Amino acid sequence: MADDVERVVERLDGDRWERRTVMSTSADRAARVLREQVVEGLLRSGTRLPEQRLAAAIGVSRNTLREALSQLVAERILVREPHRGVVVATPDADDVADVYRVRLLIEPAAVLHGTGHTAPRLAALRAAVEEGWTASGAEDWHGVASANQHFHRAVVALAGSARLDAEAELLLAEMRLFFHRMEAPGEFHRPYLDENAVIADLVLAGRREEAAGRLTDYLASAQGQLVAHFLGPGRR
Repeated sequence: MADDVERVVERLDGDRWERRTVMSTSADRAARVLREQVVEGLLRSGTRLPEQRLAAAIGVSRNTLREALSQLVAERILVREPHRGVVVATPDADDVADVYRVRLLIEPAAVLHGTGHTAPRLAALRAAVEEGWTASGAEDWHGVASANQHFHRAVVALAGSARLDAEAELLLAEMRLFFHRMEAPGEFHRPYLDENAVIADLVLAGRREEAAGRLTDYLASAQGQLVAHFLGPGRR
């Protein structure tokens, strides 16, 4: 986990000068930077976040970073632990069930009723499918998980709502923490690559109702699989 922080600090420090041209030092933007590290699987459950080093890497003051950390605690992505400080949260089965309740409301509706089915957004949906297949061919399961995140981000974007896009970022951060708990990531992710492709093809063909129905079944199946894994044998 210390290695996770080292990699993230190096990455953030390397990106800092580029971010200076497009980002202020506000807490919400600092929170976005850290949240993205969770979404992309670079910060894992239980990782302690060193304030001074992260503040320097992002290019904000420690007070601003503390505001950002408090925001992420409120979002349930981070938690405060006695004698350790702020660490990346470790979700449980109730968290899985609750996140999927929200996803089952948002994602099929974005496919069925969304007003954002534009050419660039449809292209992003298909690109995420191709990204997943490429990563799978290399047996890069971290890359497959990232591609899956990108696919579902693209699904929500079909709604054409900036507010839902922001909500999706919170959900995807929690989702990535769920994925880290799966002991056989290849077995878990591989079947969903084909489902992503089928759903994308249906959306691109304008068959929204079929795509939304398929996505509903897909999400319900993933929810059941993850909850069962989190509960463990004898508690399912």
